[in-house]
Amino acid sequence: MTEIPYRKYHGTGNDFAVVEAGALEENRARFGAELCGALDADGVLFLELDTDPDPSRVDFHLIQPDGSTAEMCGNGARVAARWATEQTGEDIFVLDTPAGPREARVHEDRVTVEMGRPTFEPARVPIEAREPVVEESIEGFDVTAVNTGVPHAVVFLEDVDEIDIDTMAPPIRHHDRFPEGTNVTFAAPDEEVDFRQRTFERGVEGETQSCGTGAVAIAAVAGLLDVSEWGSTLAINPPGGILTVTAPEDGEATLSGPTAFEFEDTFTFEPTE
Repeated sequence: MTEIPYRKYHGTGNDFAVVEAGALEENRARFGAELCGALDADGVLFLELDTDPDPSRVDFHLIQPDGSTAEMCGNGARVAARWATEQTGEDIFVLDTPAGPREARVHEDRVTVEMGRPTFEPARVPIEAREPVVEESIEGFDVTAVNTGVPHAVVFLEDVDEIDIDTMAPPIRHHDRFPEGTNVTFAAPDEEVDFRQRTFERGVEGETQSCGTGAVAIAAVAGLLDVSEWGSTLAINPPGGILTVTAPEDGEATLSGPTAFEFEDTFTFEPTE
């Protein structure tokens, strides 16, 4: 048995354990699933810091509760930058994610991360279609399909509280038109913020308190549908707290919000089955 050290963080209620990459080289999928189960966390971040470049770079690898790897995670990226700041005292980093490099900037407890350029191209979402899927009926909802580092099926409603997300989201999440599955994000305009958000996450297989890629997906779809102006700064409110998002029509989206360190501990794990 091996004791693996980890540090626990959250970004607007999105919970992650951070493990230094060198602490575990094999069986990461099983370890991630076990640790997520023990902590009721949304993912385990395996991070490796390289301080030779300027700015420093962080190799980013996220294992989700089902043992799968997520190409990108906005709140996970923000947590990774917060962790890197604690290690180095620096405030600008490049995160090397499976979705590509993403710059992150840390200001006290708040982290802003570049999220790449959202795409509606069917092959890149991916979704089975010849043209972008914009408000097409899927499982009784008007769905717009977008990739913001990971696929999202976005649905605009009048009230996100009216849905039973655990019942209504899975048929979309597993729909045959999404060959790799999809996250399902519901959004509604709000008087106090720009949009309220609820997201059922692929890999977590349930609703999370916050989803950064989902917040960016809402901003991108809102621009596409003329619900808001492209590139405007939007306050988006998932259950865990308010995120600030910009999504230009032809540029890099950004995601900003608070992060918090919670505690550190070790987890007992048997590396070989």
